Amino acid sequence: MERSARVVLAADHAGFPLKEAIKQYLVAQGIDVIDVGTFSEESVDYPAIIRKGCGAVLEHGCPGIIFGGSGNGEAIAANKVHGIRAALVYSDETARLAREHNNANILSLGGRLTAEEDAKRFVDIFLATPFEGGRHQRRIDDLEVLSN
Repeated sequence: MERSARVVLAADHAGFPLKEAIKQYLVAQGIDVIDVGTFSEESVDYPAIIRKGCGAVLEHGCPGIIFGGSGNGEAIAANKVHGIRAALVYSDETARLAREHNNANILSLGGRLTAEEDAKRFVDIFLATPFEGGRHQRRIDDLEVLSN
């Protein structure tokens, strides 16, 4: 994945503030943002919003970033969608490996656990890191078998 000119964002209420900060950060870099919600801190159930975000990632062929309180439930929900490989990221290394080894197309961040500056760095790493392929492709192919 070359650094994308388009990114999908999706969040629940707990992830909303970090989503908004990352949206501004991406727009300032000239990246087209598709924001599927949520649009406030009013309590919502995340699975439907995450499914909508996953649908947009698949439709537009671009990466996505999802946000929740911890990012765990959102990653679980996203990984239920065929064609999605979501990775919960909490360090520079997990951001890099999510792309390099796992060919993740969605980055999951915990809005209550991730500082804004760290999140920006994780996003930059995730969007800039290419998939390494090679032996990792076999494993990605095997994951596809599991989801059929």
